[in-house]
Amino acid sequence: MIKTATIKAQVEPGLKREAEAIFKMLGLTTAEAIRLFYQKVKVFKGLPFKDDADADMDVPNEKTLRVMRDTDAGKNLTEWESVDSYFTYIKENVKVENHSSV
Repeated sequence: MIKTATIKAQVEPGLKREAEAIFKMLGLTTAEAIRLFYQKVKVFKGLPFKDDADADMDVPNEKTLRVMRDTDAGKNLTEWESVDSYFTYIKENVKVENHSSV
């Protein structure tokens, strides 16, 4: 049996409405969005986004925009033999950064 814990939080009604509308557009329930946030906090061992000191960062940033444009144009794409080969490459070659100030 899966164990669950209940989370209660008070937020401004307007913030709640806006966030839930975004979750709906993403196909997520509020519970799923909270679960994803908790999972990212666990992975990053801190908040999964930059703090207020970096509030002026562009989202998406220029590098991400460039990759998105390249992908749309079919440029700089990489093919993998299998999902396993992709994840092996990621584990061996990609460093995950902790963006938390905690």
